[in-house]
Amino acid sequence: MNLSAEVIQLGPIIVGLLFACIIFIVFATAKWKLHPFMSIIAATYILALGTNLIGKLSGQSAPIIADIGSTITSGFGSIIASIGLVIIFGTIIGKVLEKTGAAIKMAEVVLRLLGDRHPAIAMSIIGWIVSLPVFCDSGYVILSSLKKSLAKRTGVSVVTLSVALSTGLYATHTLVPPTPGPIAAASNVGIGPAGLFWVIVVGIIVSIPVALAGHIWARTVASKLPSTLEEATETFEEYKEKFGKLPSAWAAFGPIIVPIVLLAAASIANLPIGTDADGNQLLLVSGFAHTLLTFLGTPVNALFIGVLLAIFTLLPKRDEENLTKLMGAGLVDAAIIIMITGAGGALGAVIKATPIADYVKSMVADNTAFVGVGALLLAFVIAAILKTAQGSTTAALIITSTIMYPLMPSLGLMEMMGSVPIGQILTVMAIGAGSMAVSHVNDSYFWVVSQFSGMNLKTAYKAQTMATLVQGITGIIVVCILGAIFL
Repeated sequence: MNLSAEVIQLGPIIVGLLFACIIFIVFATAKWKLHPFMSIIAATYILALGTNLIGKLSGQSAPIIADIGSTITSGFGSIIASIGLVIIFGTIIGKVLEKTGAAIKMAEVVLRLLGDRHPAIAMSIIGWIVSLPVFCDSGYVILSSLKKSLAKRTGVSVVTLSVALSTGLYATHTLVPPTPGPIAAASNVGIGPAGLFWVIVVGIIVSIPVALAGHIWARTVASKLPSTLEEATETFEEYKEKFGKLPSAWAAFGPIIVPIVLLAAASIANLPIGTDADGNQLLLVSGFAHTLLTFLGTPVNALFIGVLLAIFTLLPKRDEENLTKLMGAGLVDAAIIIMITGAGGALGAVIKATPIADYVKSMVADNTAFVGVGALLLAFVIAAILKTAQGSTTAALIITSTIMYPLMPSLGLMEMMGSVPIGQILTVMAIGAGSMAVSHVNDSYFWVVSQFSGMNLKTAYKAQTMATLVQGITGIIVVCILGAIFL
């Protein structure tokens, strides 16, 4: 969209309007308890109508955003078209893993490897793995009995194990696909199917020190805090019996590992290795093998294969209870995220139609403070403000990525490393780190952790809230180091 110099000069006023809209989203969600979907949609209309009003008052003959309705619906529809099925499939996989005991099987595998010698490390690793497909809230509830029985068996503080588990879950929940939040953020900043595997790779790299920071907090600070949780009355073995016969380790891990392997194979197959005599790009794999690997490694196809694996290897009975009610529960969970993602797409389309991006470009032309690493810090701060104010990690991921996308070319965040969109990936990681800080009373996860761990409010703030702050700061430090190297 080509904007006149006169319209671009309105940038500072419209930027101020955008910040007012962000404040509105926070206030409407946190104070009025308005659903994030409605908050974002309302803010989108405020920004669009306000931008046109500013243009009118400044003497513009034509509206800056010519067709507000079309802009909003196209932004809403395009983001859902690109990411909707991926979110649905990822959520269904997580729901099946949760309900069939596959998550418990994953925990059992880790415990067998580590035994009782390192219970806190075991809980961190178990949380880190389980939250790849399962929402952190559900993962914590599922594994709560394991945490209690392990505390009784080893004599380690239940608060230590609680925080180790919660921070392990939190690390991958905010940073690593196929969790829906990071997938939505990646799509919002323009990362296509070929780049999703690299989001997973970088997400894993960043999430390891983040989980480690949470683990250290659990061992050094949370271990000194009290809990009113009653001692476990059942062993882990007794708890497992509630799920009946658990699936095999291969069946439990398959719906997660196989899609990731397929994504990796497609990315490797599409690696450029040079050009031919006519200047056409040569890829590592060609012919039918390239076509097959690319098809299987397209995110929507890879995750659908994961869904099929979950259905045919994990569900003991493929009846109405499992194929209708269980799938329906997954669709309900996915629908909320899809709607918020669509609303974020609508907001992003309106931002893109305003002169904000052009104004930011002119503002940073001779100032590198907010370019590259500085821009990553900006994304972190916006996400942290949204997360702390309104409580939802997923909403913070989606809203911040929506705001950042139109500004990224001006902020030096579209850098490529070969075929890897490293600038966009690091932006997702910075937003993810900000979306961790902090979990407190307006976050459902805070209450899940505190209530299932016997922590009073004061203890939960010291244990859980401060741990998420430490994780967020650790995450942005790691991201900034990577940014200094690659941007």
